[in-house]
Amino acid sequence: MAKKSSSGKRKLTQQQEFEIMKLVLDKFLWLGLLIMLYGGYKLANGLVVLDSIIYVIVGAIVLALFGFILVREYEFIH
Repeated sequence: MAKKSSSGKRKLTQQQEFEIMKLVLDKFLWLGLLIMLYGGYKLANGLVVLDSIIYVIVGAIVLALFGFILVREYEFIH
C-alpha cells in the first residue's frame, strides 16, 4: 500500500513507479512502431514517397525519444 507523506500526497513504492514507467514507455514504443509501419505501408503502395519517408523519420524520432527516456531512467535507478 502506498504511504502518505506529510503534505497529503501519496508516495509510490519503487515497484509502483517501475510499473507506471513500463506502461508509459510501452506506449512510446508502440506509437513509434505504428508510425513507422504506416510510413512503410504508404511507401510500399507507391503513394507519395516524401510523405512516406517523413512518417518513417517521425517514427524513428519517437523511438529515439523512447530510448533516451529509457536510458535516462535507468541511470537514475543505478
